[in-house]
Amino acid sequence: MTDSLPDTPSPARVLRGYLEAALFVAAATLIGLAIAPRWGNSAVDLLYLPAVLAAAVLAGRGPALLAAAAAALAYNYYFTAPRLSFHIDHPNDVLTVLALFAIAIVTSQLAASVRHQARLARAEAARNATIASLAGQLLGYASERDVIDGSTRALSEIFGCNVVLARGTPEPQLLGSAPTPMHLTPADIAVAALVLDTGESAGRGVMRSVPTEWQFHPVRSGASTIATFGFARDDGVPAIARGQQQVLESLLDQVALALERSRLEHAAREFARLRERDQVRSTLLASIGQDLGEPVRQIADTVDALRRQGSGDRALVGAIGAEAARIDRYLANLIELEPNEAQPPIEIDGVTIDLFRRAVFRDGAPVHLAPKEYAVLAELARHPGRVLTHAHLLKTAWGPAHERQIDYLRVAIRALRRKIERDPAHPALIVNEPAVGYRLKID
Repeated sequence: MTDSLPDTPSPARVLRGYLEAALFVAAATLIGLAIAPRWGNSAVDLLYLPAVLAAAVLAGRGPALLAAAAAALAYNYYFTAPRLSFHIDHPNDVLTVLALFAIAIVTSQLAASVRHQARLARAEAARNATIASLAGQLLGYASERDVIDGSTRALSEIFGCNVVLARGTPEPQLLGSAPTPMHLTPADIAVAALVLDTGESAGRGVMRSVPTEWQFHPVRSGASTIATFGFARDDGVPAIARGQQQVLESLLDQVALALERSRLEHAAREFARLRERDQVRSTLLASIGQDLGEPVRQIADTVDALRRQGSGDRALVGAIGAEAARIDRYLANLIELEPNEAQPPIEIDGVTIDLFRRAVFRDGAPVHLAPKEYAVLAELARHPGRVLTHAHLLKTAWGPAHERQIDYLRVAIRALRRKIERDPAHPALIVNEPAVGYRLKID
């Protein structure tokens, strides 16, 4: 995959380009020497133009200029009088040589420019393809661990070098490496910490010179640096060439997006898990409080009856009464769990009940409730669809001493219906369960 990245030509490649240009001119000269005795010198100068064009297209501007100069000199040496000499006797031959050189220069510049543009287009296409390939791979990773392993492996294949990923301050921790497990020296860790602190690249082959074999580059998310990638080659050559910096930055941006996406997805999953746990716990505790409340009250009533009759062991009856009262207080605490901010408002037939903000709305308009009215409605809203007994609602809104004052509850329910029901005479929200209690109808 490294061949697809834009880079600067190697010295061997440049030298080969100049040699090819010289060979093109030599081939044109040999062909000219073969046809000149039969067709004359007038057609020979045209043979050098294809040689110059070929040098410009295949090797670039420098070899093309060499081919243009060599073509003019070869034409002067072999095809103008006196031959086998660079001396020119006739002014017409001087003009011919100069015209050939000028045309060759212009032609080489045009061809080299076209070649350069084509090379830039290929480099841009390769860059976009590389970025798209990495982005596609990162999209398939669900966890941060997958993103770390996949990105280090992909960058190692793209740049053909060793890659490490580190994160954390003040001492960065090595999160992943490719193609094999690697370790960083204290000096390497210090350079990684410097990059994380400054947000600038450091290491071998970059502007900031530090004692390390690695070249570290920051991974940015917005204005902060969230990690750093290190690159190193086994032969000691800088892993990232200057012409590859732009594509590297684009690739690191993709990795930053993937890391942030995995972090947010993990946070969302954790939030959903905690919310579900809290909902289950609240429901379970409230259910326990509801289910055990009535038996405990019956025990308390029995203790009161025994005390009035004066029968039984007074100490034992007192102990049972005290324990029943203590259990009743525990149950009261269980069923009075406060809602948290994550609990969404309840919306039923145009009525919105926001327990967290202690607000009630009817068709978007706020509804003003008395404290006891709100306490009854809030308790019904905490258990939508479930029948709550008269005693439970009375104890929640008025306290344990008023569990038998059903008239208090009926007055509050009547007031609630007038304020939130569309037709208070035929209630559709707060439904009465005869001889049991009330429930908030949600279906």
